[in-house]
Amino acid sequence: MESIDIIFMVLWFSIILFAAFIEVVTMDLTSLWFSIGAVVSFILAVLGQSIIVQIVVFIVISIFLLLSVRPLAKKYFRTNIIGTNADRLVGKVAVCTKQIDPGVRGEVKVDGKYWTAISSGNDAIEVDEKVEILSIEGAKLIVVKL
Repeated sequence: MESIDIIFMVLWFSIILFAAFIEVVTMDLTSLWFSIGAVVSFILAVLGQSIIVQIVVFIVISIFLLLSVRPLAKKYFRTNIIGTNADRLVGKVAVCTKQIDPGVRGEVKVDGKYWTAISSGNDAIEVDEKVEILSIEGAKLIVVKL
């Protein structure tokens, strides 16, 4: 074996370990595919395939898996999302029941329920003013004065 072949075997093995480590740390299902591509290229290096073939196979497999399998895997492993129907409030109009100053929480009433709310703008929202619900962050509504 030539020294360049050994260098590429070490390179592929290093990529396997590095990408696997990054995947374990981030859990983003991104680096995993590069690790798999490096495994295939490592096997090709052990079998004596040319460096060009190893690099092309690494790139093709990694990108193919990243673009095709990652979205399916992310959908399959998406287990920490809890459906609450609270997102149906986005876009609705609510009435301010406790003044909302910029950067300070207040309160609004929508669909007969009271919610903690903060303003997305720099204007204070007075009691009985109408607001539009822009989004939900945790248990508070992000609103804008109408």
